[in-house]
Amino acid sequence: MKTSPGSKSQSASALISQRIAELSDWRGRTLSRMRRLIQEADPEAVEEWKWVKPTNPGTPVWSHDGIICTGEVYKSVVKLTFAKGASLKDPKRLFNASLDGNVRRAIDIQEGDEVDASAFKALIREAVAAN
Repeated sequence: MKTSPGSKSQSASALISQRIAELSDWRGRTLSRMRRLIQEADPEAVEEWKWVKPTNPGTPVWSHDGIICTGEVYKSVVKLTFAKGASLKDPKRLFNASLDGNVRRAIDIQEGDEVDASAFKALIREAVAAN
């Protein structure tokens, strides 16, 4: 797993690890699992930390020749948004959010949800190929 160049004080990977540690509940475990599956599906993926602003500490992003997906965490959901999701085949119907958009698609994971690992990795590989 590569990290994005040019980060100021901490690497993107360290910031993502820190965010996971801060989430000491199911959301941290879920984001950690999805991160691991992304790494398994594409060991060349680059971890980035983007969109830092006063109202948002930043967002984990995984890229490979373009954004694969982002990993946002909310109170009741971990949201993985695929930048080119609308153009990806999703035979296992993992996408369950942002279905009306022309470009993006997302997977909203709620507490207790179990995402099919092999289907998710296939989606990651397809997203990389689309980039």
